[in-house]
Amino acid sequence: MNKNPHVAIVGATGAVGIEMIKTLEKRNFPVGKLTLLASARSVGKTLKFRGTDIAITELTKDSFAGIDIALFSAGGDISREFAPIAAKAGCVVVDNSSAFRQDDNVPLVVPEINAADVRKHKGIIANPNCTTAITLMALYPLHQAFGVKRIFASSYQAVSGTGAKALEELERQVGQIVNKQPVTKEVYPHQIAFNVLPHVDSFLPTGYTKEEMKMENEGRKIMHLENFRASVTCVRVPVYRSHSIAVSAEFDKPVTVEAARAVLLKAPGLDVVDDPANKKYPMPLFTSEKYNCEVGRIRMDCALDNGLAFWVSGDQLLKGAALNAVQIAEELVK
Repeated sequence: MNKNPHVAIVGATGAVGIEMIKTLEKRNFPVGKLTLLASARSVGKTLKFRGTDIAITELTKDSFAGIDIALFSAGGDISREFAPIAAKAGCVVVDNSSAFRQDDNVPLVVPEINAADVRKHKGIIANPNCTTAITLMALYPLHQAFGVKRIFASSYQAVSGTGAKALEELERQVGQIVNKQPVTKEVYPHQIAFNVLPHVDSFLPTGYTKEEMKMENEGRKIMHLENFRASVTCVRVPVYRSHSIAVSAEFDKPVTVEAARAVLLKAPGLDVVDDPANKKYPMPLFTSEKYNCEVGRIRMDCALDNGLAFWVSGDQLLKGAALNAVQIAEELVK
């Protein structure tokens, strides 16, 4: 891998694409050249990188000649079509969609957990689901110490996880309600303002949603833990940014709050914010635009054997997407 790689961002004008550009700059990633790719309708726009305006170019089959690393965040259909083309052109793809996560030939990586898996790539590396990545930042260090068997979890997912139009929808609806106007909806099946929707992604025949099953399926692959089980309810909440997850985890070995806290304090990419007496606990408002996830409300779970309950919050556009992708790229350059 070139020490100053030519990097492309596919889906550069989307919420995650914009965060990828900012993250490359903030982390001083050794970009030799940056190419911004998007659909034809974005051509003519420019985005700033290191003080320079970079023009958007149209994504085509011929876009990847000479590119070393391509960060994809343009949805599963684009990834399925263009990631194999990019890989064939000699480019390493870091894909943010769910298209390749369960593919046996594609590593699924959270660098703090399984960075070594990056080396096994055959041209494509998958970025995990945002809720899964944020949860595992706290769960994996605990697993290393105590051996996790299963978790029960509920997510509290921000609207920016759906995209820019969902942010506009929440803002518009709040205005409509405050001004006593009829509420209009386009993005979500129900009003999201002043409401919560127990519906993220599409429903499966089991009654779970696809999003809910990602925690178990992706968790198994990232942690190399075939027997891991996760029963999850994913909920969309009227929050702009940062996902939060309430987790009850059951372990093989006996666990105490003190031992768990000692483990979490040493965990990379994670801050312990856990002082309920002084009203300190992780919140989406305070994890937004931060690289680290936060864990708090750490307590013994009173319904499980060797159980621990905790609450995690993290920026799903960063650790859940752009930051994790750039960290994978950093591993590639190493």
